[in-house]
Amino acid sequence: MRIRARSSFWEEKITSLQMNRITPDLIESVNETEIFVFGSNESGRHGKGAAKTALRFGAKLGIGNGISGNSYAIPTKNEKIRTLGQTKINKYVQEFIEYAKENKDKVFLVTEIGCGLAGYSPEDIAPMFEPTIEIENVHLPAKFWKILIPNLKNQNFTNLIRY
Repeated sequence: MRIRARSSFWEEKITSLQMNRITPDLIESVNETEIFVFGSNESGRHGKGAAKTALRFGAKLGIGNGISGNSYAIPTKNEKIRTLGQTKINKYVQEFIEYAKENKDKVFLVTEIGCGLAGYSPEDIAPMFEPTIEIENVHLPAKFWKILIPNLKNQNFTNLIRY
């Protein structure tokens, strides 16, 4: 009986993913209800990587944490552009999760925060987003889903991407 319940749990999670909760690898535009979620630095310099892209979606220079236009900054580096520790990043991720819960009218397209210039791996960052499995308006990168839902590790995600 327990095995059956666990199987049902995973089936529901896979169904949820198939309902388009995978962030595209490349985001070129967002609509008025979509929010581009990116890794930032605490000073909000937005000079490289996804942070630079976020400027096209309303991110403001000097705002390194939280919402700005159709962008949401999650700091992964400090004001001196040094990588933050995982505990501090997790604090910012949890703040984001609370914001997403309070704004169900928005769709949050989370990029692979911390996995580029900050130098972390998806295995380091994805577990911070585990509470979002249950939050329908949060979309995660395929690499994060593969870590959060182990049964999907060998899944081919090309048919699940929304764009």
